[in-house]
Amino acid sequence: MDRAPGLSVRVKLTLSYAGFLMLAGALLLAAVWVFLLRYVPTRAMLINPDDRVNGVFPVRSALLHVFAPRAAAVLAVLLVFGLVGGWILAGRVLAPLTRITDATRTATNGSLSHRIRLPGRKDEFRELADAFDTMLTRLEAHVAEQRRFAANASHELRTPLAISKTLIDLARADPHHDTGELLDRLHAVNTRAIDLTEALLLLSRADQRSFTRQPVDLSLLAEEATETLLPLAEKHGVTIETSGDITPTSGSHALLLQLTTNLVHNAIVHNLPEQGSVWVHTGVRPKTVVLTVENTGEQVTPERASTLTEPFQRGTERLHTDHAGVGLGLAIVTTITRAHDGTLALAPRPAGGIRITVELPAAAPHTNR
Repeated sequence: MDRAPGLSVRVKLTLSYAGFLMLAGALLLAAVWVFLLRYVPTRAMLINPDDRVNGVFPVRSALLHVFAPRAAAVLAVLLVFGLVGGWILAGRVLAPLTRITDATRTATNGSLSHRIRLPGRKDEFRELADAFDTMLTRLEAHVAEQRRFAANASHELRTPLAISKTLIDLARADPHHDTGELLDRLHAVNTRAIDLTEALLLLSRADQRSFTRQPVDLSLLAEEATETLLPLAEKHGVTIETSGDITPTSGSHALLLQLTTNLVHNAIVHNLPEQGSVWVHTGVRPKTVVLTVENTGEQVTPERASTLTEPFQRGTERLHTDHAGVGLGLAIVTTITRAHDGTLALAPRPAGGIRITVELPAAAPHTNR
């Protein structure tokens, strides 16, 4: 934003200090003058006849003649002292602000690794500096995450396109190749690319919070997601158990259903080869509602669990099997949870598998009717 040039804050503070000091000095001199007028008579008789002026001497007039130039000198000294002292004090007070401004310019130029780290005890400037450092840390992490995401998304999108190109080149080189098999493979690759694109669009929509909030019951979403994915669970030999209470919250019905579906889907796919189990539970806490999805499966370390919410991270090495997903399931869950002001927690189960807990702000019971 273009602004007209003006006085710096340091000059303004200096003039304020000097003006306040001058005002205080003037008030003090005025008080002294009033005090003198109160106890000094207007005229006084003189003892020495040679110094008479009509028999009296104008005391107050003479006192004013002596007092006025000295008062003016005092005010002049106070003015100089106020300007010099105010300039020095303003510089010392505004020194932290200068560091914050320099750090802001550095961040504006693209360097997010710089930190102010303002020393000293807590005050308004140090609170501002600490808040700015915290913002830079989060912004740097967010930019790094977006760069990783863009690189991974480019790689994931390039893979099906490269496969499609290879298949087309193969068909052109061998016109007598089985077109039915080729079309099936192209259809599978194209479907995977479409699924990935739709997942990226959903992730962007949830991250921008471009949705209308409405009353939602997580327990109903859990039942709907379970019924939808029941054929997939039967195919994988996985049993699903649902339980819990009515869990009223507020948000996007479509996004929260996607969140629940992703959690149940991941729990089914990343499970034991046979006789696996999935538990879906909803509960109510004093100020929040909770959706918990647990499954059996391979042993997962805490370090591995902490990375599963990153884009294109998968819990097993089954990267390209049917229903394996595009690696954005838990990333979408994380984004939707954050967009609804909730929290997401992942914890390995001692017997294998993982427990995922989504906690969202609770809505008043009447808002869900």
